[in-house]
Order: sequence, then C-alpha cells, then structure tokens
Amino acid sequence: MVRAAFPKGSLPIRIRDELGVWCQDEDFADLFGSRGRPGVPPALLAVVSVLQFCENLTDRQAADAVRGRMDWKYCLGLELTDPGFDFSVLNEFRGRLTGGSAEQRLLDLLLARCAELGLVRGGMRQRTDSTHVLARIRVLNRLELAGESVRAALEELAAAQPGWLETVIDASWRTTYGRPVAGRRLPAGQAARAELAVQYARDGYCLLERLAAPGAPPGAAALPAVQVLRTVLIQQFRRSGGGDGAEVIWREDEKNGGDGLPPGRTLIISPYDTDARYSEKRGTGWSGYKAHYGETASDPALDDPRTGRAQHPNLVTACATTHAAVADITMTGPVHDQLARRNLTPAEHAVDSGYASAAELTAARNRGITLITPVLADTSPQARSGGYTAGMFDIDWDARQVTCPQGKTASSWTPVTTSTGQDQIMVRFSARDCKPCPARGNCTTARRNGRQLGLHPRHIHDELTAARAEQSTAEWKRRYASRAGVEGLMAQASHVTGTRRARYLGLPKTTLEHTIAACALNFIRLDAWWTFAPTDRKRTSNLHHLNLIAAT
Repeated sequence: MVRAAFPKGSLPIRIRDELGVWCQDEDFADLFGSRGRPGVPPALLAVVSVLQFCENLTDRQAADAVRGRMDWKYCLGLELTDPGFDFSVLNEFRGRLTGGSAEQRLLDLLLARCAELGLVRGGMRQRTDSTHVLARIRVLNRLELAGESVRAALEELAAAQPGWLETVIDASWRTTYGRPVAGRRLPAGQAARAELAVQYARDGYCLLERLAAPGAPPGAAALPAVQVLRTVLIQQFRRSGGGDGAEVIWREDEKNGGDGLPPGRTLIISPYDTDARYSEKRGTGWSGYKAHYGETASDPALDDPRTGRAQHPNLVTACATTHAAVADITMTGPVHDQLARRNLTPAEHAVDSGYASAAELTAARNRGITLITPVLADTSPQARSGGYTAGMFDIDWDARQVTCPQGKTASSWTPVTTSTGQDQIMVRFSARDCKPCPARGNCTTARRNGRQLGLHPRHIHDELTAARAEQSTAEWKRRYASRAGVEGLMAQASHVTGTRRARYLGLPKTTLEHTIAACALNFIRLDAWWTFAPTDRKRTSNLHHLNLIAAT
C-alpha cells in the first residue's frame, strides 16, 4: 500500500530502506526504569523526534503524523492499524534525554550507522561555524527584570505554599504583581524608573527575609524562582544594612561612574530562562544562545561528471550549544573532542578566525588536525602606525635574547603566566638604550621605560609565524575556500528546522533541540544525495526567462 501511495517514495520511506534500524531500544535502557508497564519504545520516539524536525512540526502534529501517515508508519515499522500515542510522550522522552545528560545520543547513533555504511569516516575535510539563537523569552530591560523576578517567585510560592504566602503579603502585592510587569506602561523619567526599581527590590528583599525567618515553610527558600530572585537582587542592586530601613541602590555601569554590573557571561536576563545571556557580534545583539555546527566538506573536483553527484553527502558531524556570551574560540577544543569521540577526527578543519589562535593551531596539530583558518594580523599600535612590530625583532631562542631593529639587545627575558592562565615571555629593553634612540617614536610610547614585548612560547610562536606566511599563498586560499559552504548549513538549519529561535527553555533542552535538528539535517541531506537532488535553491526571476536580444 505504501509503494502504491508513494510511487516515487518519500524521505521517511528512503530513510527506512537505506539506513534500516539505526537505533535500538537498548541504546536508551539507562534512561528508563525496568519496572512498571512497558511504554512507547524509545527507539520509535527517537525516529519520530527526528522526522518531526525534518518537517518542523509541533508535538501534536508529529503524533498525528504517526497516527495518520502511511510513510511514517512504514519508517517506524508500525502496522497500518496502529493507533499511535499521545503527543505528551514526546515531551517526556526529551525530558529523559536531558535528565540523563544524553543530549548528543541521537546524533551519536545516527553517525555510527552512517559510518557503518561508509557515508562518513575519519580523515575527511570538515568545516564549522556558529549562528545566534534567540531564547524563548521576552526581552526585558533591567526594570522589568527586577519586577518579573519578584513576580515569578510569588507565583511559585503561591502554587507551593499558598496558605503561608497569604499571611506575609497583602492585597497591594496582588495589584502590583498580579499580571506580567513586562506588559505594563512603565514610567518615562529616569528618576521615576529608578524609584520603581528600588521598590521592586525592597519587595524582593522583604520576601526573602520572611522566607528566612522562623516559621517559614521548610524548603520554600530553596524553590528555583526564589533562588533566581536572590541572584537577580545581588546582580542588579547594592544594599547597605538590613530590615526596612536598609538603603537600596540600583547598580550602574562602571562607565557611568557606578559600582558596576556583573560580566555578561554571568548576568541573568530573564527569571524564566536563567541560562540565556545577552551578547553582541558585529553590531548585532541578541538574547539567548549560540549554536555551533560542523559538517563534512566534499571536494567538488571529485563530483561525478555525468550526474553532478558529490562523492559523499555533506553530513553534520558536530553540534554544540552555549549561551550567547561564550566566544567561538573556546569551542574549538570541545568540537574536536566530539569528533574524536565519534572517530570522525578530520585531517583538515576549516573555520573562521573566531575559532583560531596560536594555541589552538598547536593543539589541533597535536591531534593530527590541520586547522585551516586566517590568523589575525598584528593589531598593536606599532602595526597600525607603521612602526617597529614584534616581527621585526630578531629572536635567539637558545640564547634567550632579543635584538631590536637598531641593534640593541634586550635587558631581561622573563617567563610569566597571564591572568587567563596562558604562558608568555616578557622581554624588556633598557631605558638607557631606548631614550636616546633616534627611532624611539616608531618603537614605543613609554616615557620612562624602554620597549616591552610579550612573546608566545617558542613552539606557539613558530606555529603562528608559519601560519601567517602560509595564508598568503594561492594553495592555502584554495583550501580555505571550502569554508564558505558552511553558510549553507547555517541557512538550512535556520530555515528548515527553525534553529534561529529556541523551542524550549534552558540550555540542556536547547542543546537537545539543536542535536535533533542536526539529525534532521542529515536525514534531509542523505535523501537529497540518494535521489540526486540538488541541495542548493537556484531561484530565477521571470525576467531571466525572457529571450532578450542583445543590445548593439
């Protein structure tokens, strides 16, 4: 019946025919108990979850597809009369994956099956990039954050301890916090807004003091929303003294002469998603997360000349999610760890400059990976003004001596460790040599001391120097050109699976969402490779179809 209904086949049908059973119930045994009535097979729910993201369906729509579509039943190995399951089972399945820290398991199983079929293997060229992800929250300003944090704590206490809460608040609290603060018209004046923020803070401190007082219900102070309120008050306000007469001051940015806010990587921006962070990149700001995707990159020179088919499909091999304030460079190592765990370590890995540093180039080479990335040029004041850069100094590593372009030797060579834990070598030149130097203006702006240089250790310095020399060659540019193809992966992840906006709250669930989306992208790409379908969309306008006569 399925063959008759789908004479040309469909994605679910081809997935079952080509991949077979790529995950078993035993693969999820540690996430489920052994007692009680058997539930819906977890392997079935895993396949449904991936098919759901292939078509960007909700849980209810996915459950209806299992119940009513023959091609889905064929892919899942179900009888046509199978009634399916309630859509809430999918949410429970995702909860078990996140609760067991198994967010990457679906992608692990799918890539293992693809490796068995020879569709992916270690040593292939790969590329990685990141894209911003908007959290599933309303963006709040600092005033709204203070009010919503108090309101969220009150809501949770009203559900957990309604009797106690009625004894510590009055009707005015219900008027102030009975509906979302974010939907109200807030004061326009700066002074009025600061006064309202302090009032929110006083209410929050009052609530926390009542929870810490004798007679408070046990466990109420440990509720998640109460803990978030306590953190938000610490981050946003400064309090001197205690009780009702304590002075509460709204923290200001250090640039405006204030006592400073916490760094963005720790600053809570919503009481409903405490993992989301605010960040900016190239002038674009967003609140949420950052998704890192890596894929294999086929060589166009090896495509089939008759059909144009690639030698192998470009499959997603790595997927990592962080909050928005995490820099790309910190994810180079974790991505390589993922690939090594899956036995898919690439021979060449093309990334942009955000993932690269001298230390990462060396670390990748120690793994047997050639990191193809443009190394940032020297941005020192001397490089910007055309003066003496660090590359113009002669370094004798064995003698631990440095000679400047004017022939003077350094007075000290001191290995140090920076505040970030990196090893460096501080080289200093004597002020006696630098002050009378005729080229002092091209070398240093220091008035009392001589020129100082911060050098990487020798192996990192040599790696960085060689990388800068190599990236100017035509061969390196040809190899790096393959990185541009990862932009198609970012667009496909955003447009097909909806990665740009998070479906769920919290980093674990968002990580699982992106992992399932990676599996869905692999389903789509495998189907396109099997059917010789082009993966790019070449749209042309009506004007291009006209047979115009060339102007003379």
